[in-house]
Amino acid sequence: MKPAVYFDEYGEEKVLQCLLCPLHCIIKPDQVGFCGVRKNVDGMLYSLNYGQLTSIAIDPIEKKPLYHLFPGEKILSVGSWGCNLRCNFCQNWEISKQRPKTVMRVMPQQLIQIALERESRGIAFTYNEPIVSFEFILDTSRAAAKEGIYSILVTNGVIDEEPMDLLSQSVRGMNIDLKGWNDEFYVKDIGTEKRVVLRSIETARKAGTHIELTTLIIPGKNDSPEEMREEAKWISGLSKDIPLHINRYFPNYKSTIPPTSPDSLIQLAEVAKEYLRYVYVGNIDLPGLSDTTCPYCGNLLVERRGMRSSVVGIDEKGRCNNCQKEIPIVF
Repeated sequence: MKPAVYFDEYGEEKVLQCLLCPLHCIIKPDQVGFCGVRKNVDGMLYSLNYGQLTSIAIDPIEKKPLYHLFPGEKILSVGSWGCNLRCNFCQNWEISKQRPKTVMRVMPQQLIQIALERESRGIAFTYNEPIVSFEFILDTSRAAAKEGIYSILVTNGVIDEEPMDLLSQSVRGMNIDLKGWNDEFYVKDIGTEKRVVLRSIETARKAGTHIELTTLIIPGKNDSPEEMREEAKWISGLSKDIPLHINRYFPNYKSTIPPTSPDSLIQLAEVAKEYLRYVYVGNIDLPGLSDTTCPYCGNLLVERRGMRSSVVGIDEKGRCNNCQKEIPIVF
């Protein structure tokens, strides 16, 4: 166990309030918060999953998905357990809803050494919700940066502003789930408020963290073209260059809603492209819709087949090799 960073005393003796995420769980002695990860031990809050890995693999960075950060690279990807949301369509519910029987225990320096041995210059915290592993990620990302290794998060963005700002100082990139634009859907189906996620996106961006966003399209829940228009307009207010990944949903965990239709994904992508320069369709093989093309001249810049990327239209100065416009992709 590792002492938690964000908590405070609450009312009765030895009762604590977790201040990591907006749930602000009130935790009595020997109890845990909603995420299952933070436990009150005799009036001190501890992280139960510090250094506990349930998954470890070398993945293409495009799988996160991150398309505009080091395209074509492989990255050491790790997951722990626990989550602070209640999505009934969770695709990794085996590790988000409970602690598996078997975990691998590592310390930050050990994980960095694994990355070096596997010739990965980055570590991705993914699979379950990394926010609930805040202390481990903070320690690892800080130590990794000293070794020239970058860190990325694949996260729901449901975290209070101060810890998000602190984490953003040592994390190179994030893919943040923006689960739609419907406030009622966020509250009833997700278990938080949309404004929390929007604040996290703004906080990370202000800190200079590379940001990409993903919206998983669930039929009948968040597939309204009008809502996608409002979402894309808001994103464009931050920057028209923020990549948006519109992904296909498949039934999982407790959800039996049929998969998203290809036509719906294509329609929503066209709506988003009215406001954003880089919109991608994922979790489905639709030719051309995961490629990067120049928003100024239409030149093919990065061609993607599955999780493989080929840079075909960007010169050594990061410009389109046809019209010479600068392209916001980090190499």
